[in-house]
Amino acid sequence: MPDGREPITVNVLASIDEVTPAEWDACAGGASGADNPFTAHGFLSALEDSGSVAADAGWLPRHLAVRDAAGALVAAAPLYLKSHSYGEYVFDWGWAEAYERAGGRYYPKLLCAVPFTPVMGRRLLVRGDVAPPLKDELADALADAMVTLTQRIGASSVHVNFATEAEWRRLGERGYLTRCGQQFHWTNHGYRHFDDFLAALSSRKRKAIKKERRAVAGYGLDIRALTGADITEAHWDAFYRFYRATSDEKWGPSYLTRKFFSLLGERLRGRVVLVFVRDAAGQPVAGALNLVGGDVLYGRTWGALGGALGGVLGGRLKGAAARYDFLHFEACYYQAIEYSIAHGLKRVEAGAQGPHKLQRGYLPTPTYSAHWIADPALRAAVERFLASERRDIAFEMQLLDAHSPFRRVQITEDKGENEPE
Repeated sequence: MPDGREPITVNVLASIDEVTPAEWDACAGGASGADNPFTAHGFLSALEDSGSVAADAGWLPRHLAVRDAAGALVAAAPLYLKSHSYGEYVFDWGWAEAYERAGGRYYPKLLCAVPFTPVMGRRLLVRGDVAPPLKDELADALADAMVTLTQRIGASSVHVNFATEAEWRRLGERGYLTRCGQQFHWTNHGYRHFDDFLAALSSRKRKAIKKERRAVAGYGLDIRALTGADITEAHWDAFYRFYRATSDEKWGPSYLTRKFFSLLGERLRGRVVLVFVRDAAGQPVAGALNLVGGDVLYGRTWGALGGALGGVLGGRLKGAAARYDFLHFEACYYQAIEYSIAHGLKRVEAGAQGPHKLQRGYLPTPTYSAHWIADPALRAAVERFLASERRDIAFEMQLLDAHSPFRRVQITEDKGENEPE
């Protein structure tokens, strides 16, 4: 293992399969995604082996790896050479357009992130048994190596998306520009059951959720959270149909191949929670894919056949498409809350987007990314933009906090006790 006195050599890998699952996961936080399933070897290799991530898809693996003198992997980072900005959820389309209008070439760029996955987690993966001083050196070496590689291949920039706050600060100290975003997460405050959670909400929000759940219950649907061996290839066949029907209709071409879901179920079987919905006739109509890591349930993606979409994301649809209003909220948010309460999980992270999640108990939470840009003029322009954006995000989060669905508690001078407002 490097002892801090000798140079640290960072190697570039063309595939995650150049390292074994055991050695990668030792850096990523535990076997088979015990810490965060999305940086686990099983998840990243499922993306590559299924063809969801590949050069012809605009995601060329360029993972970083550091080995000690004995050849053991001690640090790594998931890294991709990108020819576009699809599937990232930290949007830089405006930067690319402005730079190319000015005569620059924004692509290719490097991206340190988990493809198609807006989930926070470590990106500078250092093995847990490394001593603290060396751990910092290895993390810095990975951060610096990304910049060196960017310069060596003539890319415009490198981006580290959905990093931890500690990494965000470290990268800022290494010359990266820092960016903030927000998501909506639900926190388990020791609830024993769903009604405990409802009791913590204001009366109006509590009634609204009960109304939505009663509506879904009235459809006669069979809604189950499936895990492990209970998830079969038939379930994945159906879920892929849901996924394609929903993503193609709303967001354009799908990123994930059918093979990916089979490999995910095989390699991260104990981490997958599939909320599966059948109609009264027993036919599959919708599903929500989640993964568990540590004490967190991560909402990954949702899908439904056209007739099951209902008025879930705004205006109501007509005819058969309006059959199951509020099913999206039930399958993605309320079922996730119930599962987390039942299994003692502390948090639900429900992914990108989200003001509609606020009234359902999911509160705003900051997210972090960092960006190193080669061209000084583009860097200066982006730096000005990010300073303004950070202020806007902070202000928006304050406004959202003021509209929390949870009951407010105040101290009354005459009684000296907590009472709901």
